[in-house]
Amino acid sequence: MSFGSVPLLGCSSPHALVHGQDIPNAVTIEGTTLSRGDLLGAATSVAERMGPAERVAVFAEPTVDTVLGVVGCLIAGVPVVPVPPDSGAAERAHILTDSGAQIWLGKAPDGADLPVVPVRRHARSWHTYPEPDPGAPAVVLYTSGTTGPPKGVVLGRAAIAAGLDALIEAWDWTASDVLVHGLPLFHLHGLVIGMLGALRVGSPVIHTGRPTPQAYAEAPGSLYFGVPTVWSRIVDDPDAAARLAGARLLVSGSAPLPTPVFERLRTLTGHAPIERYGMSETMITLSTRADGERRPGWVGLPVHGVQTRLRDESGAPVPHDGESIGGLQVRGPMVFDGYLNRPETTAANWTDDGWFRTGDVAVIDPEGFHRIVGRESVDLIKSGGYRVGAGEVETALLGHPAVAEVAVVGLPDADLGQRITAFVVLRHEASARELIDHVAEQLSVHKRPREIRVVDTLPRNAMGKVRKALLG
Repeated sequence: MSFGSVPLLGCSSPHALVHGQDIPNAVTIEGTTLSRGDLLGAATSVAERMGPAERVAVFAEPTVDTVLGVVGCLIAGVPVVPVPPDSGAAERAHILTDSGAQIWLGKAPDGADLPVVPVRRHARSWHTYPEPDPGAPAVVLYTSGTTGPPKGVVLGRAAIAAGLDALIEAWDWTASDVLVHGLPLFHLHGLVIGMLGALRVGSPVIHTGRPTPQAYAEAPGSLYFGVPTVWSRIVDDPDAAARLAGARLLVSGSAPLPTPVFERLRTLTGHAPIERYGMSETMITLSTRADGERRPGWVGLPVHGVQTRLRDESGAPVPHDGESIGGLQVRGPMVFDGYLNRPETTAANWTDDGWFRTGDVAVIDPEGFHRIVGRESVDLIKSGGYRVGAGEVETALLGHPAVAEVAVVGLPDADLGQRITAFVVLRHEASARELIDHVAEQLSVHKRPREIRVVDTLPRNAMGKVRKALLG
């Protein structure tokens, strides 16, 4: 897979070695370490056993077999469909039927109907495959299905390469880094950025299995990826957090990082974390930079090759004043090819002049910094004639010492249109009036919650994102 003349794996051919040399600890996962040569030799042997398959499913547990299966598909030029291992039978059947996957690579779930091609970790092949066309599809990632059945997001080979190269530049990511993460390998963050990114740049990657504070503290890395839930647990373990002081960068993504967690990370580790924004359809389009400013709650500037704009409901431009909220639209070389088998849905998400509608709402300040308010469908609350971003209210509530977690939604209200309602997990007792007044003191009065509901937990998906559709 190439971008320009550089193949995805950062070498002159799919099984060549970076700069002509092997990397003895290219991938460590499940306590097993593979050199780059062993990984590519084993993955090439996987590629040879696929036969004429046009699309392949991988049961994407955090294992060596998953990595070998995905890399084998890239070498063979066969699109890979990572299947979440926690998916239920109905969801899994939908993914397999919709994608048209013809075989399982490696482990298959119980009751699998498709043929299974084993992944042999110790097999090696040095067969040479021609570099596939850059425009060919590489990975089909399935969305979480919060607004209907999961949709297949088709990421092309050149798009992945362009997206990774933009992050490599923004984060000063080099072969001298060691990446550590424990993120799922069926998701953009863990698989494409966290695994393929490391292989492209030539930096060793350590997958911790579960992303616990102890596992992160014990892994000798310079670059750490996590979702906000991971970082929240790390700052609750000061000893583990202190052991990350020797890192070069801490990167947070997949959901907004609460400001209190940002500040605690800075205090405990000495590092202000990198925050970034993206989605399966676009890869990472916005990020703070290794050499730039980092503000809590802001996801920075467009990465190389990306353009952004804000539009209101009528399609008119929204000013970049740091306050006005608009629908975020993007374009760039890393944007996906479309939704598999859904041409009408694909077309509906693009403007006539070629911009992708992300479905997120944001603000942009005069310096070009972006702050994501949330999903237009659930995080833009229209209450009493005002447009209120749920994320801003959530950040204010998280600043109260009693609040451990919070999700703010707009519930139907006969008088206001939508009633700002906060679902909170408390560290210790606090009254609803105390929390409402706290927000009114921090923000405009009209942004205060009209209702506080105390809950034991918030419903989250595998990446730690709150499933707001289940609240109400």
